[in-house]
This record gives sequence, C-alpha cells and structure tokens, in this order.
Amino acid sequence: LVLIGGFVQLLAGFLAFRKYDHLGGAAFLTFSALWSRLVNLSAGNGEGFTAGSIAFLVLNAFLIILASSFNVVLLCATLAMELLTVCFLLFTLDNLPLPFEIVMLSIFSVICFYGATASLANSMFGKDLMMMGPPLFTAERSKEDTEDLPPCICPKSHCTSGLRSIADLLNTGAVCGVPTDTVYALAASCKHPQAIEKVYRIKDRPQEKPICIFISNLDQLRAAAPPISPLLWEFMENVYPGGIGCIIKKGEWLKELGVGAGYSRVGTQDSIMIRVPDLTVLVHLIDMTGPLAITSANPSGEVDSTHHDMVISRLGHKLEGVLCDGESDEVVASTVVNCTKIDESGITIVREGCVPAVKVMQIFESVKSR
Repeated sequence: LVLIGGFVQLLAGFLAFRKYDHLGGAAFLTFSALWSRLVNLSAGNGEGFTAGSIAFLVLNAFLIILASSFNVVLLCATLAMELLTVCFLLFTLDNLPLPFEIVMLSIFSVICFYGATASLANSMFGKDLMMMGPPLFTAERSKEDTEDLPPCICPKSHCTSGLRSIADLLNTGAVCGVPTDTVYALAASCKHPQAIEKVYRIKDRPQEKPICIFISNLDQLRAAAPPISPLLWEFMENVYPGGIGCIIKKGEWLKELGVGAGYSRVGTQDSIMIRVPDLTVLVHLIDMTGPLAITSANPSGEVDSTHHDMVISRLGHKLEGVLCDGESDEVVASTVVNCTKIDESGITIVREGCVPAVKVMQIFESVKSR
C-alpha cells in the first residue's frame, strides 16, 4: 500500500507538470518523497524516517505559503499533509492517538478525492463545475508587467472567435491591423468614413494619397455592374485573387458594391484601386464586414510591417485591434496597375511590388492576344 501511495503521488506530480501546473506538480512530488520515506519506516528504519520527516515539515511549510496564492483545495491538501507528517512522527515515538490518525487520514483522503475529481471534471468540460476555491492572496502586478500587456486586443487569426472580434470592431467604426497576402495592413470599414479618416491620422498619411479597397471575390464586382470592358474583365480574372491591384474608373456602382458612406474617402475623385486578396482569413473577414479600406500598416514613409508584432509595437497604441497571423507571405506590398485606359493604350505599372512588372505585362499581353 505504501508503494502504491507513492506511485500515485508521483504520477499526479508528473501530470501536473505536463499541464504546466508547477506548484501542484511540486506538491505531489514532495508528497511522493514522503511516501518513499514510509518504506524506510516499514523496514524498521525509524531514525532515518524521523530526520526526513522533519525536513519535509519545513519544505511543506513553503508549499503551504505558495498554495495560499493558488486555490483553497491545494491549500487544504498541503495543510492536511503537514498534520499527517506530524502523525507519522508521533508514530515513530509510539505516541500517536488512534482517533487522531483516523481523522487526519480521512480528511486527507477526502481532500485528495475531491481535488482530483474537480480537476478532472473542470478539465474535461472546460468549466468550473466543481469549485476549487479562490486564492487567499494575489500578488499585485508591477508596472513592468502591465506595460507588457498589448495595447489593443490581439486575437489569433485561426480562431473563429478572433475573426469575429475584429469584424465586430470594424463594423462599429474601428481601425484594426490585419494580415494580407502581401504585408500587414490597416483596415477600416467603407461604411464608416470617420474610420477611414482615422487611418490617415494613425499613419500620418498625406491626404492626397488615395486608399484602395479590398473585396472578397470578383463576383461581388460583377453584381455591382460597373461599366468595365471585356478586356478589363478578362485581365482581372487572370490577376485576382493575388498581389496585383487594379485601378479602374470610379462611379456610383461602388455604392452597389457596399462602399456606402465612405465613397468620397476611398480612391480619388475619378478612380479607385480594387484588389481581391489571396488569403483565406482576410476573405472571410471581408465577407463579415463588406468592402474594406486598406493601406499598409506602417507609419508613412517607413518600411512595411511583415509580422503582427511589428504592427502592435509600431501602431498598436492607436488601434482597437490587431488580427495576429504570424509572418506575412511577402516582404513588400502589392503591385499596382492603372487600368483606366486599358482599351485605348493598355495598362501602366504605377508601383512594382511583390509581382514583377514583367510578369504583369506578360499576363496582359496574353489576355489581349486572346
């Protein structure tokens, strides 16, 4: 029985460490060490057990102090173990009252059984079905600790709840950092012109520089029925989705696309750059919010942000949220192509980005020849 008790405590300590419960693991490994001393006691080595138990009493006193900042159940378990060790010491002195031994063993058994059952149930269902009790005291966070907290909410992109959190913020007029298929960007809903104005202030972006819009698929553009020639449709079908943005003529059809009140704050007076990103998480986000006004997530004139940590450290204190997706797929922004005179004089490369200008021209010549 002594060996079984020691093995159970050792197993509990190992499982606690696997769950990153270092305090619980240390407590159970310490209890296992006491059980190993009981083997010496059962073998008649009372002096060795007495010395080891005195050392355990001192060590367990520190565990009691630590457990008081963890939960009530672990605190009770360490307190009961302290009294149980006193029982063992009294036993070596042949001065242990039998009722005291029975009571302490019963209390310790009940605490261990309840603690194990509560931990198992709470872990299985992800809820506090069985109360473990609050800590008796908590350490106050230092100023250094609070400064390490992110300045805005930073959900993970692979979590549906994270995507929904960012979508809700954008739909209420917030500005958020989002991943794209190139580099990280600042996003604002086209339904909220004040959010687009905020993008300019966050970046210190000159007002004469237009902001483009992202849509989730080309079918959205078809539904808005813009006056686009067959050649331009064919070209866009070959470059979307991807890292090429097309500048086309602006018109009232943008309101049918869902741009809404932000119509005058995106693009220029006559033209607008539209892009369909090749990134699943961003496409899903746009489906939740409608077209987004997009610009790179960096202070104006500085290098692009290629990781969500760069966005948080550079602009996080000015944003409501950042959708975290790790390293970006590219280190430079998209390639911008002027298509407003595609039927008369072809296309013009406004900015060469992640897609080389030579490749863009090859796509255009191929489409034109067909």
